[in-house]
Amino acid sequence: MTWDEWEQLKGQAAQKQSARMQLNQLPAEDGGSTPQGDLTVDHKDLAAIGDRAFKLWEDLGRYGRDAWSSSQTAASDLTTQGFRLGGAVDHVQQRWEEQLTSLLDACAHISNHMDYTKKAHQGDEFYISGQISSISTLDKGFSEGTGR
Repeated sequence: MTWDEWEQLKGQAAQKQSARMQLNQLPAEDGGSTPQGDLTVDHKDLAAIGDRAFKLWEDLGRYGRDAWSSSQTAASDLTTQGFRLGGAVDHVQQRWEEQLTSLLDACAHISNHMDYTKKAHQGDEFYISGQISSISTLDKGFSEGTGR
């Protein structure tokens, strides 16, 4: 395949993609241009995200370093035998470890943040329900005082 053919195929793919792109939205209720809506998150949703992040963290921690020992052995043997490939294998193994550590940190951060968010939302729910119940108690008192 020549460079021109490649560029032509890329252009055709880009045209097909942009022709199929469509943004969906609700019509604005008040005649404005931006739709308004409520973002809702269920405690089960937060828990599921946190649980999956934790499971990924566990699995990566358990299986992500399976090839470390054999890779280090291969790198050492190749270097000892005078092959420059040994240094390359060692470099790849070091980069893998750096990326794995970054991914483990990100999974732990997501899991911990979901736990924190879930607890914070539960506290907000408790506070809001307390405020609303005290308002209904006040309303009831005013209604009783007027004879309704």
